Amino acid sequence: MSTKKIVRIGLIGYGFMGRTHTNAYKRVGDFFPELEYRPVLKAVCARNLERVQAFAEQWGYESVETDWRALIARDDIDAVDICTPNNMHAEIAIAAAAAGKMVLCEKPLARTVAEAQPMVDAVEKAGVRNTVWYNYRRVPAVTLAKKLIDAGKLGKIFHYRANFLQDWTISPELPQGGEGLWRLDNEAAGSGVTGDLLAHCIDTAMWLNGGIKDVSAVTETFIKERLHSGTGEVTQVGIDDACIFHCHFENGSLGVFESTRYARGHKALNTFEINGEHASIRWDLHDLNRLEYFDHRDDPLIRGWRTIHVTDGDQPYMDKWWVPGLSIGYEHTFVHQVADFLQSIEEQKICSPTFREAQETQKVCEAVLESAVTRSWKDTGVRWEASRLINAEH
Repeated sequence: MSTKKIVRIGLIGYGFMGRTHTNAYKRVGDFFPELEYRPVLKAVCARNLERVQAFAEQWGYESVETDWRALIARDDIDAVDICTPNNMHAEIAIAAAAAGKMVLCEKPLARTVAEAQPMVDAVEKAGVRNTVWYNYRRVPAVTLAKKLIDAGKLGKIFHYRANFLQDWTISPELPQGGEGLWRLDNEAAGSGVTGDLLAHCIDTAMWLNGGIKDVSAVTETFIKERLHSGTGEVTQVGIDDACIFHCHFENGSLGVFESTRYARGHKALNTFEINGEHASIRWDLHDLNRLEYFDHRDDPLIRGWRTIHVTDGDQPYMDKWWVPGLSIGYEHTFVHQVADFLQSIEEQKICSPTFREAQETQKVCEAVLESAVTRSWKDTGVRWEASRLINAEH
């Protein structure tokens, strides 16, 4: 271990995402021992001193800060990991880049495209490594789907459909705003299910199937007013509770996307299906180790959907874990992203998705919301392949 180079982590925010990221930093060296770099939990930052001290003690951070500016100013921090509400992403990321720190940011990159642009400019001007935590790319079955598509197994793609369904905001008694419910506050979140849930689906879709060219969307806010925990007043709800949109991809295929927090019985139903001229694939987060595959070129006597249990050492990431047949879970996707980030430092390459790629996802989210308001088709302005070429230059 003494021969390893270190990356000193400064985490900002100790909520759900702060825990998932920290777990990944702690476990990555155990399962990816060949990596040249290892993360060191140097400092965690949050406004509540008592709580951040308890978090640091539980998870093994060496020190705490209550002002993110003080954390960024420290000479013993190499990488800043942003796990705050969305409205804080831009200011922190820009300052971290200006200080020469590597920047890892939770999704979505920002609340709007305009807010995201200075973030992209800042990391590219400073030449600092950057990535956004769209972790579902690192599910081995999803990565395998990418390999099958890139190998031409599906042929020409005709359809892409995805959904992300939850049910946790149905009660009208649920307040908006505050530490636990900032996702229901438009000022903090920027949008509802579009930025929180569909952003995941959109990132995965463009990674697998290329850029989304234009969209037509509908959104709905089912509960119009909620008590705001910050002000104590009943105020208008500004987020979207549900969103459905269809789209054209640059490759000519059609897409259908749906997300809601009002689907009783669903806690995190996240699925996609892709139909091509030769074959189809589908995946479900509830059974995340399996990829379903149908190939029309099979012998008609045995043609049908097959289930690929993605646990074999020849399949993406799985050589790092147990033995064939034994599954891994949600938390491992973050370990994979940390491993890829550390490897990108070693190899002097990008760690996708970068800020620039995440801004392309932001463009789709914004076009979706604008389409729903105007009840019209909206061009996204996405330049997916161009963004990847620019990434290579940086």
